[in-house]
Amino acid sequence: MTEFVRYECVDAIATVTIDRPAALNALDNATKVALRNALARAAGDADVRAVVLAGAGRAFSVGQDLRQHREQLNRSAQAAFATVAEHYNPLVMALTTMRKPVIAAVNGVAAGAGAALAFACDFRILAETTTLNLAFAGIGLAADSGASWTLPRLVGHARAIELLMLSETISASQALELGLANRIVPAEDVATAANDLARRLAAGPTVAFAAIKEALACSATLPIASALAKESALQLRVGKSADHREAVDAFLNKTQPRFTGR
Repeated sequence: MTEFVRYECVDAIATVTIDRPAALNALDNATKVALRNALARAAGDADVRAVVLAGAGRAFSVGQDLRQHREQLNRSAQAAFATVAEHYNPLVMALTTMRKPVIAAVNGVAAGAGAALAFACDFRILAETTTLNLAFAGIGLAADSGASWTLPRLVGHARAIELLMLSETISASQALELGLANRIVPAEDVATAANDLARRLAAGPTVAFAAIKEALACSATLPIASALAKESALQLRVGKSADHREAVDAFLNKTQPRFTGR
């Protein structure tokens, strides 16, 4: 799509790759715009049934491009931080509301907004050499890119406070223990592992997956009665899908269902 973001779609899997390896995939404005557009493209394509978010080279993303940030900050703090509403918020919304599974293939360092984007995905496959750092406080900033929302849901409030305030580097094994990673693999296997998972999910009932994501996002802040009402509404919606009818028929006929995402 641009020289800094690659978009590929093969076998119903869209792979969106941040491609600034010389800058460790730091996010300047052009890259953020291209990434936002790529995710919107994947979300809007009915033929895409799973998405992989990756980084080129030896990093997933070190987050905000601080060279560009300093230039903008010297001109106007308001202009510099307009990127949160203009770029980061739409990126996080695109990932968390994507009506199909999203897998982060974290091949190396993920820091600041880079780590937060990985946390906004549904699954995280980490290389054994990956390190994570919620670097916001380390440069005198509050959390953004959805970190204040995703982290407590992944690790709990107390751990989220610790990770955000101390800005300590987290190893891949620590990430797995904390619940920030679903799986750790050798660095050379990250892309393969992410694609294997994407293929499995793409072959599944993606209408149901979308409803599961919606239910989890809503129920985190709803009282039980409202959560039950939401589940009821979602079950009715999904229950009308061709995927549900296919799965019921396949179960009764003792065959494997063929899901179409409809």
